[in-house]
Amino acid sequence: MSGNEKDIQNSCCSGSHEQKLEVIQAETDCCSKENTDHGKQEASCCTAQETEERESSCCETGEVDDDKDAGQPDNPLQLVEYQIKGMDCPSCAATIEKGLQKKEGIQSVSVNYGTAKMAVGAENPALFDQIPQHVKKLGFDAHPLQTEREMETYKVEGMDCGSCAATIEKHLSNNPAVKEVRVNFSTGKLHVRHTTKPDEIIKEVQRSGFEAYLESGETPAAGKGNDRRHFPAATVSGTMLALGFIGSFTPLSAAWVTAFYALAIAVGGWKPLRSAFYAVKSGSLDMNVLMASAALGAALIGEWFEGAMVVWLFAVGNALQNRSLERTRDSIRSLMNIAPAEALVKEGRQWIRKAVEEVSIGEVIVVKPGDRIPLDGEILSGASSLNQAPITGESLPVDKQEGDVVYAGTINESGSLEVRVTKRSEDTAIAKIIHLVEEAQEKKAPTQAFVDRFAGVYTPIVFILALLVMVIPPLITGGAWGEWLYKGISLLVVACPCALVISTPVAIVSAIGNAARHGVLIKGGTFLEKAGAIQVMAFDKTGTLTEGRPKVADVIPLHGEKDELISIARTIEEYSAHPIAAAVSAYASERGISAVNGRDFLALPGKGAQADIDGTVYYAGNPKLFKELGVPLNELESQLKQLQSEGKTIVLIGTAEEISGIISVADSMREITVRSIQSLKQSGLKELVMLTGDNEGTARRIAGEAGVDRYFADLMPEDKTKAIEKLQHEGKQVAMVGDGINDAPALASSDLGIAMGGAGTDTAMETADVVLMADNLEKLPHTIRLSRKALTIIKQNVWFSLLTKLAALVLIFPGFLTLWMAVLSDTGAALIVILNSMRLLRHKA
Repeated sequence: MSGNEKDIQNSCCSGSHEQKLEVIQAETDCCSKENTDHGKQEASCCTAQETEERESSCCETGEVDDDKDAGQPDNPLQLVEYQIKGMDCPSCAATIEKGLQKKEGIQSVSVNYGTAKMAVGAENPALFDQIPQHVKKLGFDAHPLQTEREMETYKVEGMDCGSCAATIEKHLSNNPAVKEVRVNFSTGKLHVRHTTKPDEIIKEVQRSGFEAYLESGETPAAGKGNDRRHFPAATVSGTMLALGFIGSFTPLSAAWVTAFYALAIAVGGWKPLRSAFYAVKSGSLDMNVLMASAALGAALIGEWFEGAMVVWLFAVGNALQNRSLERTRDSIRSLMNIAPAEALVKEGRQWIRKAVEEVSIGEVIVVKPGDRIPLDGEILSGASSLNQAPITGESLPVDKQEGDVVYAGTINESGSLEVRVTKRSEDTAIAKIIHLVEEAQEKKAPTQAFVDRFAGVYTPIVFILALLVMVIPPLITGGAWGEWLYKGISLLVVACPCALVISTPVAIVSAIGNAARHGVLIKGGTFLEKAGAIQVMAFDKTGTLTEGRPKVADVIPLHGEKDELISIARTIEEYSAHPIAAAVSAYASERGISAVNGRDFLALPGKGAQADIDGTVYYAGNPKLFKELGVPLNELESQLKQLQSEGKTIVLIGTAEEISGIISVADSMREITVRSIQSLKQSGLKELVMLTGDNEGTARRIAGEAGVDRYFADLMPEDKTKAIEKLQHEGKQVAMVGDGINDAPALASSDLGIAMGGAGTDTAMETADVVLMADNLEKLPHTIRLSRKALTIIKQNVWFSLLTKLAALVLIFPGFLTLWMAVLSDTGAALIVILNSMRLLRHKA
């Protein structure tokens, strides 16, 4: 019986019941400890509440005790999973667990930091709606996983800082038709679960002072606002301001000049005033509230020019910020246009053009030269070179032929291909990349979380201080009301933390977008910051530094010619499926050396193989085989030991009487490895380490060829985790690079897990913190340099924003800082921070 079964299964006695467990989510990663062998979570393994099947002992008593029957709960225990956002260390998971366990009615709580998921068990379903609010009080965000598919996504225009997102969230939360809402400033998106029409949601957003439209719909039609021309408020306001300013130097009456300034305030300030009204109504103190207060205050004390200048500068600054922010957000939107919207599908003898969403798995599509692959699939016929740069970031085209896998969004450069579709449009590699990158851009980095908390305290304090400055000096010291009101209004403008709040998220969005275009997935600001702080990088050897498959390293003939030795070896090994046999056959094939006529092929497990060639039995195998045959190896001992000390596997070729030659096989170094290692050293990493299960000799040879500083040999999978911990105990921040599958324990224990070859494996994309889409290290140096530059730019932004605010605060009280100068310093600082962050978009690999 499955975990979702809701029927009560009766045993042989009618009074007996089995306690049922209703699970409201298919996934079961409720355990806070990962099962690293399989990369999955074990359900309920760590929870304090145990789920038992209670079967009656009817065979003993024949009846069920009334007390036991009465003791069973009327309501079944329910388990609901949530996605948690905001956790930046395992202690955050413990904080959530402890906080929720204190709530009455909650039976079990299990939070997994690695997957950012939480499972809550309770008997009363009404409690599950309260969980997100409880979690929010602890400083995190929680969203039920089963409602994710019910969420609608809207694109929001006009947000220029995090407080705008908070205003929309609070305003929509007051609508009874809205069940759940979250707004992300970084991506410019609104996710909402509601019971009303999309048009109503769009109108509610518009009432907050912003524009919205359904992301899945047509941009113009869905929101009815993107086709229409926006009213040029900044232009009209600026014109009125200019007319008033010019009029003040002419015989024009003061009433007309004031009227022009009033019009400038009304036209340019209508939108922020409306947004300020809804912000105050929803209990939010955002920049619109501050700017509207400043403009109205200036008008009330007769400073019409100052008020008009505040409104106009604010409108122009917002327009420039929005334009710059949209360019930053386009870094991910450009990925969405990579894959074609339609595919040419084979139906019978005809080829029909279909939308990619309508194409099913197993259908055959044709891709002409020069076209992009519309869906992931496998080549049925044809051969071509494919440009995979949009997915993997590889600079050179990759040759593809029948049986090879192709990815949506890659470019078919030469031959025509027939491809059998293996994944639907929503499951393709590029679709997963887009989804993961968008998720990453929505995750707050530790720096951003700190800045947001700081801004949440800073703004109310300065706002209250501004009110006190307006009132206290005139009442106590008898100062002029007009003078202190003016200083208080200027202080209101300075209270806006816009530049500070956007200093981190814009940089993170830019960096993650840049990395995605180069074939690297960084799964959040936390991991971007960690990548910038890494001091040591550890590599799994097999499949990471090396090819992961053996190749012939040496051919040493003892009797006869080299080609003759290879021909005999190929004849013996050609019918074997052993990797070493395949390496020998491939070596011969590459050199055009054919096999000779042989018969009576026989595999000798653990030793080698044999074949009859021209009436003579030849053997290919390890030294143990020839020792058993009685062939003397004394003269070859030193030579064999030398090859083995270099980490090479020995294959002896010969007969029962003598050795004809020696072939050594070894795992070969990737072409890109040495160059990548040197580039990583130049990036400033202190130490590069290799982890391998191979013997000391092999490890020493590979480490020397690769150029790493240190190596650990003879490691079992669990020993790799201990090696990572040893490096961490030395006080170093450690990154682990592997394939994301058999390296899962080491990846999980490191400070930053980096998986290679993500384009071909879903496991790598899900388990690692950073994913290299290509199956090589080529993009790793770029990732480290980009992360470090991002950290530098974030620090520059934060300090510049703080120093600008400090300077403005200092200059207000002596009277050096006018109201319009305060606005200019605020919007100018925000714009400079955005432009500085956008430099990350242009950072080249």
